[in-house]
Amino acid sequence: MILFPNAKINLGLDILRKREDGYHDIETVMYPIPWCDILEIVPAQGTETTLTTSGREVNCPPEKNLVMKAYRALAQKAPLPPVDIYLRKIIPDGAGLGGGSADAAFTLRGLNELFALGYSDLELAEIAAGIGADCPFFIYNRPMLCTGTGTDMRPINVNLTGMTIAVVKPEVSVPTAKAYSKTHPAVPPVSIEEIIATPVRLWQNALKNDFEPSVFPEYPAIASVKETLIESGALYTAMSGSGSSVFGLYDADILADSLSPVLSGCQIFVAKL
Repeated sequence: MILFPNAKINLGLDILRKREDGYHDIETVMYPIPWCDILEIVPAQGTETTLTTSGREVNCPPEKNLVMKAYRALAQKAPLPPVDIYLRKIIPDGAGLGGGSADAAFTLRGLNELFALGYSDLELAEIAAGIGADCPFFIYNRPMLCTGTGTDMRPINVNLTGMTIAVVKPEVSVPTAKAYSKTHPAVPPVSIEEIIATPVRLWQNALKNDFEPSVFPEYPAIASVKETLIESGALYTAMSGSGSSVFGLYDADILADSLSPVLSGCQIFVAKL
């Protein structure tokens, strides 16, 4: 079985309050985009489940990879035979795009289908929530309004089909814990859900990411990417998650080659949604 775990972007991200457990309540809309890894699951040649990675460097041992955590989490619920898993990493890590979470969620979905386990999306999402905050989103893999720590979600009517997206990952990464430590939680006067209901051309000055005010001064390269995308004609541009990638939404075609000269050293992905 071959699967293509895709990335996501955050359309707005409000940090509402810090919780007693040390986490934060947030509100954000997660939206799937077609920047994909490649995941293959096949019957094991040996007696143990294995994970082999290729492509972008993965800086953790296989047993700590979210893909293996997903296998073990599902194996606690249902008897699973050993499998060999091959993961080709294409989505950059440390980018706020959820690549590792997508890999884990697609592993759950793939194993569920491969072995006809019969788990519903809701049941898989509950298992995924124990692996990582973004993982349940990729079980549903459709636009979702995410609240709580990001694992409480419901479908939201937002459709960017026909728009072009450019995603740029500069050569910096932002530790999530560090990013949260410098934010100032507050409930905004207008909710993301209300803003999302307006045309995209009205989002730029209304739909915000609460990480940007603290991240941009410390990582000016990220701020520079956002400014470049605005200058290139994006209707809306923002950092995704806690960074470090920045995306722009366009109502016309744009080529990665047109951005490369001014964004030297960055990873650039462009696609039609």
